[in-house]
Amino acid sequence: MSEAVEREAMEYDVVIVGAGPSGLAAAIRLKQLNADLTVAVLEKGSEVGAHILSGAVIDPSGIAELLPDWEELGVPLETKVTRDKFVMLGPQGELDISFLPFPKWMLNHGNYIASLGNVCRWMGTYAEGLGVEIYPGMAASELVFNADGSVKGVVAGVFGIGKDGQPTADYQPGLELHAKYTFIGEGVRGSLAKQLQAKYSLTNGREPQKFGIGIKELWQVPDAVFEPGLTQHTFGWPLDNATGGGSFMYHFGDNYVAIGFVLHLNYKNPFLSPFDEFQRFKTHPSIRAYLEGGKRISYGARAITEGGAQSLPQLYFPGGALLGCSAGMVNVPRIKGSHNAVKSGILAAEAAFEAISAGRSSDDLTAYEAAYQKSSIAKELWAVRNFKPLWSRFGTIPGLVLGGVDAMIATLLGGWSPWGTLKHGKSDAESTGLAKDYKPITYPKPDNVFSFDKLSSVFLSSTNHDENQPAHLTLRDASVPIGVNLPKYGEPARLYCPAGVYEVLYDDKGQNPKFQINFQNCVHCKTCDIKDPSQNIVWTTPQGGDGPNYPNM
Repeated sequence: MSEAVEREAMEYDVVIVGAGPSGLAAAIRLKQLNADLTVAVLEKGSEVGAHILSGAVIDPSGIAELLPDWEELGVPLETKVTRDKFVMLGPQGELDISFLPFPKWMLNHGNYIASLGNVCRWMGTYAEGLGVEIYPGMAASELVFNADGSVKGVVAGVFGIGKDGQPTADYQPGLELHAKYTFIGEGVRGSLAKQLQAKYSLTNGREPQKFGIGIKELWQVPDAVFEPGLTQHTFGWPLDNATGGGSFMYHFGDNYVAIGFVLHLNYKNPFLSPFDEFQRFKTHPSIRAYLEGGKRISYGARAITEGGAQSLPQLYFPGGALLGCSAGMVNVPRIKGSHNAVKSGILAAEAAFEAISAGRSSDDLTAYEAAYQKSSIAKELWAVRNFKPLWSRFGTIPGLVLGGVDAMIATLLGGWSPWGTLKHGKSDAESTGLAKDYKPITYPKPDNVFSFDKLSSVFLSSTNHDENQPAHLTLRDASVPIGVNLPKYGEPARLYCPAGVYEVLYDDKGQNPKFQINFQNCVHCKTCDIKDPSQNIVWTTPQGGDGPNYPNM
């Protein structure tokens, strides 16, 4: 559309897409290096932090590198971890395995429990104080290119496109933001990052990216069940050994309990529902005890990158760079990525500063990739590179043991592993099994005390989309859901989506199935874009400001 529409253009030294930890760290570092650099940050959420969702136990090393006096500055890392607990769950009982010799990097001594959204809100305010221009509610919907094919910038702030794709009376064509370098910090499975990886072949020679879905609730509980600083992780029930995943529970702040469930998206059973597995998990006596007398106050879901070092794309492209989770810098066994995201923003900023200082623009920031290879991020991800493949191959219990041992050996021996570097093989979409090979799962009805339905959960995410706009969830082929996915896979979109976006509807006689997309429910987790076995669903950004509004998440 940008070719047919005349737009005003704004010029910057660096434009950053996404006000997450990586994008804001890059903005802050650029201003630290040269206060005169012009830096703009675009955020599709209604405010900074609105779309940020993480556990979150935060390793403060990234923040400390960016802002050495972070404690005095008041960065809201709320509650220091006081106790780690690791549990294997059975259908009714539990086995506390905290006594086992876990690697030090899996323990949380010196880390903090916090709302990553609130940390980003703080970082946004700090960045603005340095002169960074932050534009919330401005979705970056298109890339703009120079004549030589390099990235020139992005289009942002397009509003007023009707359901039929035509401009309405409220139409605003948006702006083109041009930059010497454009940073993409959209988070997991961003729409612009996908385009860039395809256009510039950034994933050539890499393993397929792997993902999980993280579903989280925030509870406020009475003093009797609240233990500030407690972090608990469980494995096992309700998942079988062949299905990767587990839970987290963190006690912090004002009697908050952040409780969540992560399920690896390479699961095979097409009848599995990550949302319902999470709800069932909370009914376990050992888990329910921590929520007794409490109130659920927020809900959200987000995809997580799990591929590790062998799945990272090339980090630079002509005219810009991929930051943080847009590249996939999560350490799977640590369940942490925000510290690496911050560090990636620092490294990209330093590379862009050197290039701009030398009079360059719109070229390859090879110095960023070189700096990454020497960084703590690369060292950390390389040491645990086989954790996810071993878990996938051998199942939860053997995989966790083998993965932990392998990572300890690699940490001690500078990255050497007896396995070498294992491959992931299939994508998560390709891992989906056929419906004929599995039985449908009957999940218990929600009790509305510990377990809930999808629609009441979405309500707590404060999700809102203007319904008079084109659906941001599109189908490459409208016939595939009913013609292919339903008979072959049982149409798993209705189950893997944690927000009730996808439904298969039948007439009064239980015939003539119809596929319906309730895009207004979407919490922007991106799971459909990842897990659809036909790769027929495409997630694109809706107009700016739409989507969830996560408080304290």
